Amino acid sequence: MKFISLKVIATLIITLSSTSCSDNNNVVTPGGNVNAGNDPNFKIEANKDTGFSSFPKKVMVFGIPIYALAGVEDVKLLHAANIMAQYLDNNEDGVVDNQLVLDAMKQNKAFLFMWKTQNNNISFPSGYQGQDLGADETVPAWHTNGHTGRFDASLEEIWHIINLAGHAKAYPNVFGLKKGTQLANAMDKARGGYFQTIPNPYPAGAWYTYNDSTCDYASCQTVEYFYWSMTSILGAQANRLGEIQQEWKLNTKAKVQATDKDIYSLLTNATYKLPTVLPDGTYKR
Repeated sequence: MKFISLKVIATLIITLSSTSCSDNNNVVTPGGNVNAGNDPNFKIEANKDTGFSSFPKKVMVFGIPIYALAGVEDVKLLHAANIMAQYLDNNEDGVVDNQLVLDAMKQNKAFLFMWKTQNNNISFPSGYQGQDLGADETVPAWHTNGHTGRFDASLEEIWHIINLAGHAKAYPNVFGLKKGTQLANAMDKARGGYFQTIPNPYPAGAWYTYNDSTCDYASCQTVEYFYWSMTSILGAQANRLGEIQQEWKLNTKAKVQATDKDIYSLLTNATYKLPTVLPDGTYKR
């Protein structure tokens, strides 16, 4: 699975492009006009944030910015906003479910940014924590076609930034990413042991077997494990076993509950007010 998390301490350069495509909806260029869109809860606004001048438009979700390069379709940007809102306010009553998580995200200057194609260099100011999301991997139709076809990756990338800048910081001993937290301890069982580097092969019986050598223990493996287990409990992976089993085998709530009892107990603990309903991009609708 693709995973890019950006903890920007000095100026970080990443590979992105702001080229437009002919089928874009309301494509803008820096300094151009921005259409607010027709979403009842979120409005697209012209972005004037210092240090983010490459992004002509943004949407704010409970104070967290989602930036978009020119070329990102408005419908994709608004979909991402709705997914983030449903993760943070899962009962959709207009109030975030866990204020500690949102506060941590704000304190860590969390942001999501969206791109159309990867080509040109973009720089960010120091001290921010960000996560990228491609417009073409943002697939609203997945939610209305029986959870089949190309997966909506906004469910993954948005959950990553909420975890990285939110849960891991608000509850460092529980959702922290390093060895010894409750999340990491559960992951070690799922992998068949504690491995600082990727084992080859994983032990027989392991059900979390991510083998990307660039995915290190404390900034990627734990985050991916959190994503797989949470979205499987919520039902996102039920039709995807053939696609994902080389990495994650417990693709349903029943399988997680029966096999990974530690993570199931943690993620269903009401103390942390984690989502109980899978977002579908229709916040308060």
